[in-house]
Amino acid sequence: MSELSIEPLRADMMLAMRRLARSVAVISCCDGERRYSMSATAVDSLSTEPPSLLICINQSSSMYPPLAAGADFCVNLLAASQQDIAIDCSGRLKGEARFTSGDWQRSEQGVPYLDGAQANLLCTQDGRFDYGTHTVFIGKLREVKLSGDIEPLLYLDGAYTTATNAATSA
Repeated sequence: MSELSIEPLRADMMLAMRRLARSVAVISCCDGERRYSMSATAVDSLSTEPPSLLICINQSSSMYPPLAAGADFCVNLLAASQQDIAIDCSGRLKGEARFTSGDWQRSEQGVPYLDGAQANLLCTQDGRFDYGTHTVFIGKLREVKLSGDIEPLLYLDGAYTTATNAATSA
């Protein structure tokens, strides 16, 4: 396929993916004392044997270098009330300033996690592969923390919403 014929397909894919409601996560990791976080929807379960997840990270993101070096990570699934944290971690704030929103703690292994998130999935990095502009990182679950009722923050059609709002607007 030539580059010219790929562009309409790329545009159609982006329009189609706007219709896929996804839970909003903030992925966090650290490199020594320096912490990193970013909002993401490219997160999914991989296997229950062993319990594992995958995250897809753009190779141009600030979080990519520590992950590429093998850093362990946490997938923090956000609650509907945590939209400001999602916005902060998607670009409104940079670097360490992203950790001024919410109650951030450190696991025994030193990985930052958001206390009060719907769930914290603490992972040991267990593999990766590059594909196009992104790298898929595999995380073997080490610990899961659950908090509150199931009331996730969702991302749909380019905007944050909740399950209740998404159901009433359908």
